[in-house]
Amino acid sequence: MSCEACNDRLLWRCRRGLLELDIVLEHFVVRHFDGLDAGRQAQFVQLLELPDNELWDLITGKIAAKDEIRPLLDLLMAA
Repeated sequence: MSCEACNDRLLWRCRRGLLELDIVLEHFVVRHFDGLDAGRQAQFVQLLELPDNELWDLITGKIAAKDEIRPLLDLLMAA
């Protein structure tokens, strides 16, 4: 999923109700998304299905994440 139209759609999906999420998610897509393998890209897209507060709590570590998505969440926070 590295085509420009795909990334534009993905950036649109990153627009959320929380400004903090907008910033983190959009920076992540621009800087890291194309470099992820297909599995991590799919995980990211699945994370976008979560409600804003739950997603923010996962990213910030307020709620525990499954081990398989923790590396992706760490990348999100570093973005």
